Amino acid sequence: MKVTRILVTCVALALAACGKQAAEKPAADAAPASPPAVTVNGKAISQKTFEFYATSLARKPYAEISPEDREQIRENLVRLELFAQEAEKNGLLKDPEVASAIDISRLQIIQNATAQKIAKDSVPSEAELRAEYDTQLASMPLIEMRARHIVVSGEDVAQKVIDRIKGGADFAALAKQMSTHKESARNGGELGWFPPNAMGPEFGNAVGMLKKGEVTPRPVQTRMGWHVVQLEDTRDSQPPAFDQVREQLSKFVLTKKLTRSSDDMLKAAKVEPPLTTESAKALSEAPAAAPAPGAAPAESAAPAPAAPAAESPKAN
Repeated sequence: MKVTRILVTCVALALAACGKQAAEKPAADAAPASPPAVTVNGKAISQKTFEFYATSLARKPYAEISPEDREQIRENLVRLELFAQEAEKNGLLKDPEVASAIDISRLQIIQNATAQKIAKDSVPSEAELRAEYDTQLASMPLIEMRARHIVVSGEDVAQKVIDRIKGGADFAALAKQMSTHKESARNGGELGWFPPNAMGPEFGNAVGMLKKGEVTPRPVQTRMGWHVVQLEDTRDSQPPAFDQVREQLSKFVLTKKLTRSSDDMLKAAKVEPPLTTESAKALSEAPAAAPAPGAAPAESAAPAPAAPAAESPKAN
């Protein structure tokens, strides 16, 4: 697997270099190209490619990489190129698995570059951030709960715990004795304060039905096991200030914009055979966007044919 990843990296770099050479034919009076960073068996690797590789590997700006580290990275790049040359000589690049890995790597690189460009060109405005803040507040429960729980492995065991508590047994003592969640068991099952949506829907819904001091009448199942829960108290919570969550809001807005761009591209694409996911169907059935105000209709354009039901899908 490591060799395959190395080969994919090398070939991706080689493809990028070849594509650039084919697309850019400098004019006769253009400035001469900078000398390559290294030449391996006659194959030149550009300084730009080397700097990109070094920055990605060191995870810091090229200017901050020491001369010793640069030379070590240059050796690594030479080794990558030698693997690529060996693979080409042996016909390994024609192997279906390797060729598929190269294709997917290329698509992922292009996707990331396109997403970065969209994000750069779509910096959220103050109004968009404020609108997202209001949207998030509307769905945020402005209450916190404090509860205890006992976690056991089976529903029948949990029901017996509930019966013992109904019979007068102390909840905290049973938690210390029986709960498999050791962290809370040491404190008698105490979970502290938390919003209703912090513990998962099953847990949150069950606790939300309780009054202070009550214990869940039936065991509650989550991926941790079977819970017996006691609600101790509730209190109002204050939402975070806008400036506290500005960065998170920006990420939310950008994510929505990227998803919208992906939807638009996918809706306009012709996909054969059509995608059949629910999201794809929902996108294909969505009404077309309204024309911009004041836009004149294209009189000479022929009407577009109706798209098949699932030809315009949605990617999440």
